[in-house]
Amino acid sequence: MSRYTLSNLDMLETEAIHVMREVAAEFERPALLFSGGKDSICLLRLAEKAFRPATIPFPLLNIDTGHNFPELIEFRDRRAGELGAKLIVRTVDDAIEKGLAVPTPGEPSRNRLQIPTLLAGIEEFQFDACIGGARRDEEKARAKERFFSHRDDFGQWDPKNQRPELWNLYNARVQPGENMRIFPLSNWTETDVWEYIGREGVEIPRIYYSHRREVVRRNGQWLPACDLLPLKDGEETKALDVRVRTIGDISCTGCIESTASTIEEIITEISAARVTERGGRADDKVSEAAMEDRKKEGYF
Repeated sequence: MSRYTLSNLDMLETEAIHVMREVAAEFERPALLFSGGKDSICLLRLAEKAFRPATIPFPLLNIDTGHNFPELIEFRDRRAGELGAKLIVRTVDDAIEKGLAVPTPGEPSRNRLQIPTLLAGIEEFQFDACIGGARRDEEKARAKERFFSHRDDFGQWDPKNQRPELWNLYNARVQPGENMRIFPLSNWTETDVWEYIGREGVEIPRIYYSHRREVVRRNGQWLPACDLLPLKDGEETKALDVRVRTIGDISCTGCIESTASTIEEIITEISAARVTERGGRADDKVSEAAMEDRKKEGYF
């Protein structure tokens, strides 16, 4: 009698698909956060597997900071069009114009301004659940998350007041005005994500691969040279072969020197890395609790 076994990736995929289907069954107005980054690309692939050939039963939502990599925006729009999925985009620029978001003088990154923009979008469309690609291995604050992470009627997260999750049973009940953040990739690692992308043969933005780019050295990392980051005294740009491991604002996303031009080379590279992928994000270096502080305010 033969024994049926699942590989690590198969088990993670099965778990994530189960979570996706639970969301579709339990919530009235869910949405999937899709930025075009590697984690949200995995989510979109999992949604295809969970619901095809039917239409994916929730729209894609993107909070556009206006400071994104152009390659990411092009990929986001094209991928949504290929799947025939509804794409909702809400911009930080509009939130600033309406007075919902207030830029901090001297702070180039707009990642924090995504918080009021996202909360306004949730309120506008009355979303009761938002699916995101956060993983527990990324950052210590994200390690505290549940699969179904409760947010109060202010959109805020209290890590000390989360619901227990026994086996694969999830409490999806929310009161009016509250919502859930859902994280199907909670148990995945960066390596799992790349192995899954390689196995599924899904397309990713080319900035994840090694490419030639003008960069500037600042605060111990290479940042993309652009109009949003005017050079300071003594700084100069340099053309290097680089790639990104995690993507945020172009003004805070650090590049790493790399020659990795295939999925296999990327996996080999990160296996030997001594710095986590979030180590390349300047907005996470503001303080030891930078991510947790943003999450408590409503950040993903």
